[in-house]
Amino acid sequence: MSETIVIVRYRSLPDQADTARRELGALVATVLAREPECGGITLLQDAQDPTGFTLLEHWPSQALFLGPHMQQPHLQAFIQGAGAFLAGPPDISFWHAAGTD
Repeated sequence: MSETIVIVRYRSLPDQADTARRELGALVATVLAREPECGGITLLQDAQDPTGFTLLEHWPSQALFLGPHMQQPHLQAFIQGAGAFLAGPPDISFWHAAGTD
């Protein structure tokens, strides 16, 4: 089965964009250091609206992302503290590369 690309979109509270960028960056670093199944994560910030953030994550499968990854203590701790700087839960979608056949 092909790699799953997970797109996770966040919106920070209006006055918390710097905190959100810092906390999301720390989370990305932790995931990359502790979860060898993760094939990489790119953190993006909206050029027009600095409260918008997107993570492009590469995982072997959607099941691995939703199961073991989402249960990691570092991710659960992030979720518990995110209300201080994020406007709500993320929008998460799952993608695969389109074939050219």
